[in-house]
Amino acid sequence: MYTAAGRMERTQTIEGYMPMIRRHALALQVRLPPSVDLDDLIQAGTVGLLDALERFETGQGATFATYASQRVHGAMIDELRSRDWLPRSVRRGARELATAIEHLEHRLGRAPREREIAAELGLSTEDYHALLNDVNNGLILSYQEEGTPESEPSRPAASVDAGGDPFAATFANARREDLMTAIDGLPERERMLLGLYYQEDLNLKEIGVVLGVTESRVCQLHSQAVARLRKALPAYR
Repeated sequence: MYTAAGRMERTQTIEGYMPMIRRHALALQVRLPPSVDLDDLIQAGTVGLLDALERFETGQGATFATYASQRVHGAMIDELRSRDWLPRSVRRGARELATAIEHLEHRLGRAPREREIAAELGLSTEDYHALLNDVNNGLILSYQEEGTPESEPSRPAASVDAGGDPFAATFANARREDLMTAIDGLPERERMLLGLYYQEDLNLKEIGVVLGVTESRVCQLHSQAVARLRKALPAYR
C-alpha cells in the first residue's frame, strides 16, 4: 500500500511522463483515421505507464524511462488491435499501391499525380482516398509485426535512429543520403508534410492549416508519401 508520500511521488512521476505519452500518441495518430481520438490513445498510454510503474525492476539492464516508453507504446498498440483496425485487404491494397506507383514512374519518368495513380488502380478519386486511409491504418500494425524495438519516438524524417516511430523504423536501415534523395524526389506538398510532422513537430490539425487541407487529407498524403518512399528505397524494405 502506498503512503501519502508514495502516492505523491507516483502522481509526480505520471505527470512527468505525460509529454512522452503525448509524443507517442501523436506519432501514431498520423497513421489513423481522424475518428481515432487522441485522448483515447493518451489514456491507453497512461495505463501502460501505470503498468510500467508496477512491473519495473532495477538491475534488468534498462532504465525506467526506456521501459516505460516501451510499455506506453505497447499499450496504445494493444488498444488499437482490440478495435480490429487491420482488415485482410489492407496489405493487398498497400502492395497494389506501391506497384502502381512503381509502374507509373517507370512509364512517366516522374512522380505520378494522384489521379494517375487512381486511374492505374482502376479507382475513382474517392475510392483511392479510402485506400490511402486503409493503408495508413495498416502502417502501425505491420510495423509492430516486424518486431522492431520500441523506445521513445524520435521524429526527424531523415534520421536513421528509428526510435519508436513507425515511419522512421520503416526506413531505419536506409543510408541518410539515400533517404534524403528519396524525400527530395517527393512532390512538394508531400515533402513539406513530412518536414512539418517529423522535423517541426506539428500535429495533424496544424499541418492541415498550413497546407489548407483537412486532417483526413493529411493522413492520405502521408500514406501516399510513405508508399513513394518505399518504392524509392527497395533495398531497405
